[in-house]
Amino acid sequence: MKIVTYNIQYGMGRDGCIDLERTAREVEGADIIAIQEIERYWKRSGNVDEVAALADRLSDYHWVFAPGLDINASFRNADDRLVNRRRQFGVMLLSKTPILSSRSFPLPKYGTVRQHSIQQVLLEGVIETPAGAVRVYTAHLSHLAPETRIPQIEAVLDIVSRAPLEGGAWCGGHPVPSAGWTEGDAPPMPHPALIMGDFNFAPESIEYAMLAGPVSPRHGRLHRRHGFFDTWVLAGHGEQDRVTHPAKPTDPEHGATSDSCLDYCFVSAELSERVRSAHINTNATASDHLPVWVDMDFDCATSPLAAIPR
Repeated sequence: MKIVTYNIQYGMGRDGCIDLERTAREVEGADIIAIQEIERYWKRSGNVDEVAALADRLSDYHWVFAPGLDINASFRNADDRLVNRRRQFGVMLLSKTPILSSRSFPLPKYGTVRQHSIQQVLLEGVIETPAGAVRVYTAHLSHLAPETRIPQIEAVLDIVSRAPLEGGAWCGGHPVPSAGWTEGDAPPMPHPALIMGDFNFAPESIEYAMLAGPVSPRHGRLHRRHGFFDTWVLAGHGEQDRVTHPAKPTDPEHGATSDSCLDYCFVSAELSERVRSAHINTNATASDHLPVWVDMDFDCATSPLAAIPR
């Protein structure tokens, strides 16, 4: 299965033009797509429901969306009828196979006075694969400082570790089955998980180590048995050998002044041996970020999803 994560910058490409058709072309063909920075009803993007527009363009995909920012944008039309509308900004998951359930979690927010600080969110989708269900998470973390991201990463790790213990979106029975609360099969909450997105940290940062494990001068990266692996490294690349956010020297206020890596796909230990390859599409032009692609083996003939490898 091909997996891609992409911060689409609300469809604004490196040429300064908003073009969701171009965005869709750069992710179509993936089996699972994680999107960050997609919005609904903002003036800067033409008051378009980008979620609906992208879903319509990628019509063969199941999808879920979670807003971090959710602000009133209602108005009265020519007939003085109230049109209830929300100005939203968040993350999205799309999948060629069914998204069996989803949940969203607001992440800790740092209350600033002068700097721009927004509410951010973690989106969970339990996605069907030929080898069994997996949890897929996507998030876009704070751009401000390590001190604003560290509480968010702590929250993400807590949410992800608790999920299998909490059970599916609904679980257990009901004293009155005919009441309809247990319609259909109980959705699973499997242990194997992927965490993808724009994390706004570098591979050498403390935030990266919180997810991938600390570095021992003698033994290298110390992966925890219940921690996460960087798919880029599992595919044979060096931690520092990548750029996902190219420099924009002509716009130092709003863009990076040097090349950086901010976008990742991490997998739990059970999935670490299923990573086959990873690449960054350096030809992509639909955003100020570049999409990160990972190829994973979810062939049920290989083996069903099981325990942590020895």
